[in-house]
Amino acid sequence: MTGVAVHLDGLRRTFGTVHALDDLDLSISPGELIALLGPSGCGKTTALRILAGLEEATAGRVLVDGKDITRLPASKRDMGMVFQAYSLFPHLNARQNVEFGLRLRRSSLKRAVEMLELVGLGGFEDRFPNQLSGGQQQRVALARALAIEPQVLLLDEPLSALDAKVRVQLRDEIRRIQTEVGTTTLFVTHDQEEALAIADRVGVMKAGKLEQLASPAEVYLRPATPFVADFVGISNRLPGTVAGDTVEVLGTRLPLVGTHADGAVTALIRPESVGVAPDPDSAARVLTTSFLGSLSRVTVSVGDHLVIAQVPSGDLPELTHGTPVRLTIAPLAVVVE
Repeated sequence: MTGVAVHLDGLRRTFGTVHALDDLDLSISPGELIALLGPSGCGKTTALRILAGLEEATAGRVLVDGKDITRLPASKRDMGMVFQAYSLFPHLNARQNVEFGLRLRRSSLKRAVEMLELVGLGGFEDRFPNQLSGGQQQRVALARALAIEPQVLLLDEPLSALDAKVRVQLRDEIRRIQTEVGTTTLFVTHDQEEALAIADRVGVMKAGKLEQLASPAEVYLRPATPFVADFVGISNRLPGTVAGDTVEVLGTRLPLVGTHADGAVTALIRPESVGVAPDPDSAARVLTTSFLGSLSRVTVSVGDHLVIAQVPSGDLPELTHGTPVRLTIAPLAVVVE
C-alpha cells in the first residue's frame, strides 16, 4: 500500500433493499484532499462515516496506512472530524473546546492556542460559542479536529450552514490550512463549486458508486459520464450525430469522450464552450442576456432548442432580444448520450 494513506476496498452498505454503497473503491494519497461530491443519498456521507467508524460496512475493508481498521471502534481510530453542525460545547470557551480532545489524549494543552492561531482566531480563546459567528465556530471545530494531529481529517458538509461569502472565505482557509499542515483529508459536499475549488481530486458519486475520480479540471472539462457532465456545472443538451470518434453538433465536428455507436445522440456542451457573434443571416435569435459580473450569460433560440452561452462580459457584443447571432463551439471533447 506504498503511497496510499487511506484505502476503501470494495465497500458495500445496504439498508434493507437500498444500496447506499455499492462496491466503492477509493484510495487517498498521503497529504491529499479528496472531495466526494454528489446529490443527497448518493452514499458520500455513508462512506465518510464508515471510514470514521461511526457506521459498519456490510462488506469490504477500510485500510489506513496499510492497516486494516475495518473492525476497529471509532474511539480507537486516529481521525479528526468536522460536521455541518458546529458541535461545540456551549459551556466551554474556544480554547477549552479545542483542549477537550487534547485532554482525552493527555497531550500538551498549549497546542490549543497554536491551533486557534492557525485558523485565524488568535485572541478569541476566551470567547464562548454564543459569542462567535457561524464561521468562527466552524474554525474552532476545525482547530479542535487538527489539534490531535489526526492521521485523517474528515469534513462532512462543514460549510453548508454558512452564508455564501463566509462559505467561500472559510473554504479557502480550509484549503490553506490543510496544505500547510499536510493532513490527509476527505471532504464531503453536495456543492459543485466547493468541491472543484478545494480538492486535489474530486470523486463524483451516484447511487453508491464512483462515476469519476479525477482532478477538478478533468472532472469539469472531460466528464466521464453524462451524469457527471450534468451534475458538475451547466450543460446544453443538443442534438448531434456520431461518426467514428467525433460528433457533429450545430454544424461543428467535435472529438468524442469515450466511444459510442454511430448515429443520432444528445451532446452535452458547456456554456463557456459556446461563442456568440451577431450575424444577420443566421436563424438563431437571442432570447435573454444576463450580466453576472465578469461573465455574461446569453440564451439563444436555435430551432426547437435553447442554447446557453457564457462569455467574458468584456468580450460580449451588443445584443438585445431578437438579435440574429451565429454560434460557434470550441473544439473540446464532448460527452454524448
